[in-house]
Amino acid sequence: MATISAGEFRNGVTFEMDGKVMQVVEFQHVKPGKGAAFVRTKMKNVVTGAVTETSFNPTAKFEQAFVERKDMEYSYNDGDLYYFMDMETYDMLPIGKDVLGDAFRFVKENMTCKVLSYKGNVFGVEAPNFVDLEVTDTEPGFAGNTATNVTKPATLETGAEIKVPLFINIGDKITIDTRTGEYLSRCKN
Repeated sequence: MATISAGEFRNGVTFEMDGKVMQVVEFQHVKPGKGAAFVRTKMKNVVTGAVTETSFNPTAKFEQAFVERKDMEYSYNDGDLYYFMDMETYDMLPIGKDVLGDAFRFVKENMTCKVLSYKGNVFGVEAPNFVDLEVTDTEPGFAGNTATNVTKPATLETGAEIKVPLFINIGDKITIDTRTGEYLSRCKN
């Protein structure tokens, strides 16, 4: 197994600590005037999502954790199980609702997502960063109303609700940033 020292930490690096897989969110090399240098690290448990802050000796060694990120197509859900198809083998993989994350509310059937796993255990699903969805419900728009900072609620075809500009109407396709849940633009038809 490859090892990594705390002195080699970079954002996004995954490593094993006390049997848990951690991902570096932020790090800072600190060299105080007195005493030994250390690496202040903010890290996230990739399975639970819990964020902790710790300082490490730069020479501390950890086993690198190789997280598998596989493109899989979302097929359908049955109760609390969501089924993803492996694009190479066409095998179906059921994933529990609790693993999906907030951005999944913008995913519709047949969209490709990244399924994250470690040693065969799925711990997360990443939605595409940008998706185009149809507006299925919103108040009527007003022609000529181009105020840029005034918004209204809209329901999308996946059932998610977001804020959109006043000129958006039912049936419009819009682009959403799934990381923030924000409206980006109206799609060209």
